[in-house]
Amino acid sequence: MPGKRVLLVEGRDDEHVVKSICGRWGLGTIDRIEQQEGKDPLLDVLPVKLQESDLAVLGIIMDADTDLAARWQGLADRLSAAGYESVGSLPDPKGTVFIPPGNSLLPKLGIWLMPNNQVTGILEDFLRFLVPQDDALLAHAETAVDTLPQTRFESLKRPKVLMHTWLAWQNEPGKPYGQAITARYLDAGLPTGAVFADWLKRVFFSD
Repeated sequence: MPGKRVLLVEGRDDEHVVKSICGRWGLGTIDRIEQQEGKDPLLDVLPVKLQESDLAVLGIIMDADTDLAARWQGLADRLSAAGYESVGSLPDPKGTVFIPPGNSLLPKLGIWLMPNNQVTGILEDFLRFLVPQDDALLAHAETAVDTLPQTRFESLKRPKVLMHTWLAWQNEPGKPYGQAITARYLDAGLPTGAVFADWLKRVFFSD
């Protein structure tokens, strides 16, 4: 019986975005998506997950936040300790995929650092890449966020504020991220969405 295909994500929004993009591209269903409620819990559970005997494929999606290299190093240290070879100093821009050594019981492993494995940021920075280029409201949302009379959020959360503001102005205001992709407010067919979908396909839906 083939082993399980499992994806570790930080939270609920990540899960719904992945499911919607899988649906948009007709990829299929990942056996299990596990929310870890943050980066530290995800990193803590990773060595345990890698030792599960019935695991064929493990995917990891994390925010790069303010330091892409440091986020990658935190993962790379754990992967090297587990037995993966040639981890490298930075992620693959197209999404990283590791095939374990032939005599290893480790699973096939995929890693995506939001937004695009190349720059710092979070899930909402990835979603911003899915806003159609001719959308006239995004610039207005940028101005609205930047000219607030008082800022009550830290700078790292600005992309989250921006995306929620923009989604509040759609035909059906305030849709969650996954539903916004399904409704085509966010276009997963744009280049960054296509690269992400290809990574999902390579990790979970191809030998």
